[in-house]
Amino acid sequence: MKYILLIEDDVTFSEMLKHFLERHKYVVDLSYNIHNASNLLKKQNYDLVFTDLRLPDGDGISLLKQIKKSNNDIPVVLMTSYAEVSTAVQAMKQGAFDYISKPFNPSEVLEVISNALEVKRVDVITPKDKPKKNNGNSDTDFVQGISAASKTLKEYIHLVAPTSMSVLITGESGTGKEVVAKSIHLKSLRKDKPFIAVDCGAIPKEIASSEFFGHKKGAFTGAIDDKIGHFEAANGGTLFLDEVGNLTYENQVQLLRALQERMVKPIGSSEEIFVDIRLITATNEDLLHAVEKGDFREDLYHRLNEFSIKVPNLKDRHDDLILYADFFLEKANKQLNKSIVGFSKDVLTLFQNYHWPGNLRELSNIIKRATLLTQTDIIDKNVLPDELVHTQRNNVFLNKFSTKENEKELIINVLQEVDNNKTQAAKLLNITRKTLYNKMKAYSLN
Repeated sequence: MKYILLIEDDVTFSEMLKHFLERHKYVVDLSYNIHNASNLLKKQNYDLVFTDLRLPDGDGISLLKQIKKSNNDIPVVLMTSYAEVSTAVQAMKQGAFDYISKPFNPSEVLEVISNALEVKRVDVITPKDKPKKNNGNSDTDFVQGISAASKTLKEYIHLVAPTSMSVLITGESGTGKEVVAKSIHLKSLRKDKPFIAVDCGAIPKEIASSEFFGHKKGAFTGAIDDKIGHFEAANGGTLFLDEVGNLTYENQVQLLRALQERMVKPIGSSEEIFVDIRLITATNEDLLHAVEKGDFREDLYHRLNEFSIKVPNLKDRHDDLILYADFFLEKANKQLNKSIVGFSKDVLTLFQNYHWPGNLRELSNIIKRATLLTQTDIIDKNVLPDELVHTQRNNVFLNKFSTKENEKELIINVLQEVDNNKTQAAKLLNITRKTLYNKMKAYSLN
């Protein structure tokens, strides 16, 4: 039996949730405040704490800190009607397992509880004081977001990692495809073996064979020493090929043969080497379209795509934005030996209004630059690039440009703003120049 401590001051809701969990074979103790919950925690060993964020004698964050200080093994899930991303960031930083917003559906509650209990089970099996090898790779770059897109991504990683399936990761540039690949590796049975990442777009086609399969000394001009190829270096572990769509047709044939036979032959050698690898590939191209055009081998595509994962754009993970911003700030502080505390309200507003074409890479770069330029405790908008500040002004115009009642007034204001420059005005209004002229004519604006 699994024991859950439910802390919720809404009597009707708490009783309803308690009965629902009991129907699903959980033993539930109910508390309406932090004081009573603290006493229960001293008497009973719970498998999970499910607490509201706002309570009569304090808040869930304070209780979370108390629990983590006394018993770090208990997963804590926070629930709230106040779905503030900044609160979720604080909760996650303090060690909350997950964050769920009311109203929530029953299946969502069961899924969160099941995931939390599974993580606890793994933690018990793997003692925390046991050193873990990962060959220099870290899973710390994988931020577990709270958005629906992030939860789906996390679920896919969790499902495919323990298998031996080849994984094709797709997504726009800068979305963190290599981080996803590393996370799959570190959750797999090969986690103690090498993770070798290769940027296929950076390998000249003339030396691709040598890079992948190695060579013997004297095999060609410039081969002054033996070289181990990426396949052999990854033996027993995971080989990650980024931008795999950039491989030439000849290299695709060589890659397919190596995958089918699990054998590689270094250039200049007469002996083949057996390799046992798990292959993960990534691309920001449409490989299926490349197959249809004849630029990518169909048999190789199916070999790589035993399981596919699409990494969402940052704009599709809006609820995770502040989580990532906070993560990149901590990273920048360490790299630059700074101690910036956080972001001003204006900066957070700019971040949330920006469309992030460069995704996580762009967010990371902007925060690192801003951290370097900031001389106070808080990053303010004066250290941000112009494109973010301009986006805010554009959005002010666009938000007003929504009804016929204010359309004419807005067009007049924008034209005044840009000294009657029609091209610039159309750009600010996010319409074509022709559309602007048509609207000006309709409103008799000269």
